[in-house]
Amino acid sequence: MVSCNTTKKAAASAEAEKSKSDSEKKAGKDDPKPYDKVITKEAISDSGLFTVHKLDEKYFYEIPDSLFDREMLMVTRIAKTASGLGFGGGKQNEQVLRWQKMDKKVVLRVVSYNVVASDSLPISEAVANSNFEPVLYTFPIEAFSKDSTSTVIDATPLFEKDVQSLGLPSFRRKPYKVTKLESDKSFIEAIKSYPRNIEARSVKTYAAGEPPSNSSTGTISIEINNSMILLPDSPMKRRYFDERVGWFTSSQTDYGLEAQRSKELEYLDRWRLEVKDEDIEKFNRGELVVPKKQIVYYIDRATPYKWREYIKQGIEDWQVAFEAAGFKEAIIAKDPPSAEEDPEWSPEDVRYSVVRYLASPIPNANGPHVSDPRTGEILESDINWYHNVMTLLRGWFFVQTAAINTEAQSPEFRDDVMGRLIRFVSSHEVGHTLGLPHNMGSSVAYPVESLRDAEFTKKNGTAPSIMDYARFNYVAQPGDEGVALMPDIGTYDKYAISWGYRPIFDKTAEEEKPILNEWIMKHAGDPMYRFGHQQAGDVVDPSSQTEDLGDDAMLASSYGIKNLKRIVPNLITWTTEDGEDYDDLEYMYGQVVAQFNRYMGHVSNNIGGVYEIYKTADQEGAVYTPVAKEKQAEAMQFIQDNLFTTPEWLLDETIFNRIEFSGSVERVRGLQERTLNNILDLGKMQRLTEAETFNGEDAYALTDMMSDLRNGVWSELQSGKTIDTYRRNLQRAYIDRMAFLMTAKDKSGRSNSTYVKATAVNASQSDIRPIVRAELKSLSRSLKAARGADTMSKIHIADALERVDMILNPNG
Repeated sequence: MVSCNTTKKAAASAEAEKSKSDSEKKAGKDDPKPYDKVITKEAISDSGLFTVHKLDEKYFYEIPDSLFDREMLMVTRIAKTASGLGFGGGKQNEQVLRWQKMDKKVVLRVVSYNVVASDSLPISEAVANSNFEPVLYTFPIEAFSKDSTSTVIDATPLFEKDVQSLGLPSFRRKPYKVTKLESDKSFIEAIKSYPRNIEARSVKTYAAGEPPSNSSTGTISIEINNSMILLPDSPMKRRYFDERVGWFTSSQTDYGLEAQRSKELEYLDRWRLEVKDEDIEKFNRGELVVPKKQIVYYIDRATPYKWREYIKQGIEDWQVAFEAAGFKEAIIAKDPPSAEEDPEWSPEDVRYSVVRYLASPIPNANGPHVSDPRTGEILESDINWYHNVMTLLRGWFFVQTAAINTEAQSPEFRDDVMGRLIRFVSSHEVGHTLGLPHNMGSSVAYPVESLRDAEFTKKNGTAPSIMDYARFNYVAQPGDEGVALMPDIGTYDKYAISWGYRPIFDKTAEEEKPILNEWIMKHAGDPMYRFGHQQAGDVVDPSSQTEDLGDDAMLASSYGIKNLKRIVPNLITWTTEDGEDYDDLEYMYGQVVAQFNRYMGHVSNNIGGVYEIYKTADQEGAVYTPVAKEKQAEAMQFIQDNLFTTPEWLLDETIFNRIEFSGSVERVRGLQERTLNNILDLGKMQRLTEAETFNGEDAYALTDMMSDLRNGVWSELQSGKTIDTYRRNLQRAYIDRMAFLMTAKDKSGRSNSTYVKATAVNASQSDIRPIVRAELKSLSRSLKAARGADTMSKIHIADALERVDMILNPNG
């Protein structure tokens, strides 16, 4: 028995050892390893949101258990780009991520807030089932920390492999026929961890059939920055959007409302500006209070010293707007600590918003922000300030004010003059970072003649909003001394900031809406408080245009042209220095031409124009109103008098023989053709037809417009005058556009709520083609009856007749 028993024990022991050995083999292959075996002494560690360990060419994330299932916003931007492929700082993607620990791996999921419903409602289950969080990536667990409170993964593949949502997006790939990521030419540059964010920067090279530059390589290389930001544990209260006050927004579709349909909810992107508990009584008494957390902007260390004070002034100009919302010192500009004072300070740290000064030839500045998609809370914002924005400012200020402003009449501006312009742009860009979009409807609030009044403009600036593109005062004439030349933080800006930021205590976001509506209704109908959307593509509303001033485009443009006529004879004197070439003369002449072209756009967009004045159901009157018949006819005559009649004042031979060996004729032809094609736009023509349908004789009918246009463009056929080179080119451009209209394809429409507006047109079934045909027949008869005043006019008339006949009889 004993012997037998001992034998059994020995066998059992052997079996146990074998099982243990198998288990150890399995653990060695699949299970997490000891921490010291993964994160060795050679690792370079960076603590922050996650601790990031770099070991050789690998990057390991050590994720605290407390951050699993927390939501994080990943923002993908192009940091450096190939020529022709976007621009540095351009956002490519934004998504909410969630890290989850599951068995032996970590799963990275994409969280969507596009559709929602309250957890307490039965429909929430259906929303959850249709909103399953996709898996972006999975990682085997490499190790656990020694105290078992964090998990280590190898994050390298997330940035080295072709994870499309973290790299070049599909809309960028298609034009260049990108096929795949070339891993041997791609690598991680750096991953840096901060207390609330992780910044990963990598170079990605893609095989491309049609790269935008360096085509011999057959590739595109870009530097991508992926910024992962921890979203607040306690979400901010939303404030719902109203289109009568312009604002950048976030949105989602809510299936849990009482409405008998799903409803899209839009809410403001704004900073979390709150009253301290101890200051609530003061605030309610109307006293200004310092917010719990100020909005602070740091000025990049790379910013030239002489411009820093002006950028700071532009930031703090907004204090007056926040005072309207009940706060003082709400927005502050600061210098960053020096490297000696704080070696860890970095503009990449999401805790700091920075005006980034970029040594770039791009003549621009922009103010993007990052916001919590759940609430719209702005988490951080970096203003990108490109060095060459000064080139833009100088061109605008010169061409719009030099006729009355001696400070603009020189090749280089004094530092204080350029500084004031920098302050203006700084203030405008900061407005974007606070949540305000362009308000292109602001500049029409002032009567044109008021812009020549020194007292009025000193009090009100040149527009009620610095967020309009009301650049500088081109209306003011010599003798209007003391007139303001640019806008400041205006009436609309103060109103909008107050509407968006003034706290409403003890109310839910939904309960706030009637109060917010009351604030709007106090100023309903007052153009000083109007918001007008920026328009891209077809300009439908002529009262909401870029770069315009005053309530009458024809009057304002006539003043502007008078000033351009004063500038042109002085261009050589004001743009040249001894020993220098004529590059600046060429640039500023181009600015004159561009400004003149803007005036033609401001005027011509009245033709077929429809005013868009946002209203809600409790307000009387129409939202959409066609421009008056008389104003449209006036716009047509203005174009005939100032552009289609050759602008001889623009043709200065003493300028041309210094900047070009040819090109003046083509330049005028291009100016005239652009405006002609703008007038003969399918959308404009369709809106003229619709206006006549509803308003009859009170409308500027399409037939009226076409007749006025033809009679003006072809006036020599009746007068018998010589048709000069410029007019011949214009008339041929007219025939070409009519040929286009006879074969034009249908045009699709766009929602009026978007920046891009377009009127739907069925080209073959609308009135457009029959009217064009009738106009061509009228022109044919006039050409047949015409007698050219000189040889070239006769040749031109004969050629025009053949061209028209080919359109009307394409098959001979």
